[in-house]
Amino acid sequence: MLGMLGGGQLGRFFVIAAQKMGYAVVVLDPDKKSPAGQIADIHLCKSYDDVDALDQLKSLCQAVTTEFENIPATTLEYLENNLVVCPGSNAVSIVQNRIKEKTFLQSKNIPVGEFIIINNLKSIENLSNNQDIFPAILKTAQFGYDGKGQIHVKSVLETENAFRKFNLKPCILEKKLKLDLEVSVVLARSNEEDCVIYPLIENHHQSGILDLSIIPAQVNDLDKEESIRLATKIANDLDYVGVMAVEFFICSGKVIVNEIAPRPHNSGHFSIDACIQNQFDQQVLALTGNALGIEKINDCAVMLNLLGDIWLRNGTQKLPRFDLVEGPQVNVHLYDKEEARIGRKMGHITLVGNNTKQLIDKAERIREVLWKN
Repeated sequence: MLGMLGGGQLGRFFVIAAQKMGYAVVVLDPDKKSPAGQIADIHLCKSYDDVDALDQLKSLCQAVTTEFENIPATTLEYLENNLVVCPGSNAVSIVQNRIKEKTFLQSKNIPVGEFIIINNLKSIENLSNNQDIFPAILKTAQFGYDGKGQIHVKSVLETENAFRKFNLKPCILEKKLKLDLEVSVVLARSNEEDCVIYPLIENHHQSGILDLSIIPAQVNDLDKEESIRLATKIANDLDYVGVMAVEFFICSGKVIVNEIAPRPHNSGHFSIDACIQNQFDQQVLALTGNALGIEKINDCAVMLNLLGDIWLRNGTQKLPRFDLVEGPQVNVHLYDKEEARIGRKMGHITLVGNNTKQLIDKAERIREVLWKN
């Protein structure tokens, strides 16, 4: 039996992959109706720091993984004494905190955007000597995702007001960059230090949330090679085991790391339909000490994110008319979440084929049909 910390859609896809390979899965998640908990062999409906629940995991499982980076590192440390835990607590403790993450990347000579650590009001006063940092984005050091925990600021005063909104908790102030493109690398790394790297992914966001992914990314070979080189270096420097994603900004020909996700990634969902082994298969294989799989099969793919906005477009919750967009190589994946909310990821659609432009056009037509009906 394998353990999964977290019960969201990433955990759900892990459960599906593990059960397909013959493993049983126990999910620890405090939500009674979590997508992963609904299909797990056992659902422990407890908090992630509940010692009794963690002891149950120890008695039930041989290996444990996670589906999101905000699992307390202390929880992973507790489990590591008795179980295989991938990724390990050290790697997660670094990437779940933006200050530690940026400092780590700098120490490894990996390019990051200009940033300033904001951990008290005094550090904001010092900004008056560094006006070049603006315009910028103030981000909480922990517990931020999909645009949450972020406020755009243009001055010292706005930064102070934003810092107070975050209850004076440690933050990082990042200079806004002029972006040409955002891309990501999804890779799997085994305990034998073997790496499987998926094709470079081009990402387009709306309000800080992933909207559309294009595979392979429409970038030049130099940017592609540099993105893959840096992602591989990060995985090796972290001594990482499991699936991870590295998000990059491409700015005036420079490849800059935005952030690291110590888990499968929304942008890697295309692999479910376009690859022989998807990112969740690789997560299972890495966790269980098996050889990693083969990543590529189709020529190209486009992934369209489905947010709760489409369910709520008429003021009441209503299932979109997916029957109107059905067709060859149109793959609809719903996450079985009971309540739709604005900005909440409810599912995705992957299109596979051999012509990127045609797939993008088709994705936009599907979006239009879903919004109108």
